[in-house]
Amino acid sequence: MEMARTLDARGLACPAPVLMVKDAIEKEDLLELTVMVDNEASLENVTRFCESRQYAVTSTSQGDGYVLAAHREQNAPTITGKDDAGTDSPPVTRPKTFIMVAGDKLGSGDDELGRKLMLSFIKTVKEMEDDLWRLVFVNNGVKLTIDTSPVLADLQAYEQAGLVILVCGTCLTHFDLMEAKKVGQTTNMLDIVTAMQLADKVISIG
Repeated sequence: MEMARTLDARGLACPAPVLMVKDAIEKEDLLELTVMVDNEASLENVTRFCESRQYAVTSTSQGDGYVLAAHREQNAPTITGKDDAGTDSPPVTRPKTFIMVAGDKLGSGDDELGRKLMLSFIKTVKEMEDDLWRLVFVNNGVKLTIDTSPVLADLQAYEQAGLVILVCGTCLTHFDLMEAKKVGQTTNMLDIVTAMQLADKVISIG
């Protein structure tokens, strides 16, 4: 068993840094792992993934990027059966519905109407109750999760009630909105694809 390894994930687009770390952990059963990344989205995604595999993680700024140091006790089990959010999945008897919000407008035609419809949808989606399992925001949809969003309070209430909200880190970085995000977990395409596989129903809007 290799005890330690250093990975350089700088310059890699999402979800490549997480996939690199996942491959190293699962193939080599590492106790110590140092990962270099060059953006905040990768920092959050790699940290969350390592923690889901029972590694203690610390990070420091270095130049234009970050260095993560992950450590796992030798007798700690390697966890591979977590769900996409990095937590144990409780038994679910109701259908698991995954909703991907890909824009800040619903439908095409009149943009003002589209924005009103999207806000109405977000405020009304709570009526799905426990059937709603994941709410994922990508592309222009991430703008609904920032500090100026008219539905921020609604989304924060959903999250406090237990709904897992995932927000695309690559999209936040593209729009320079990482610091403005106020709700949800910064995520990557690996998390999104995994959640789609686990869901009973996938709905895409926007």
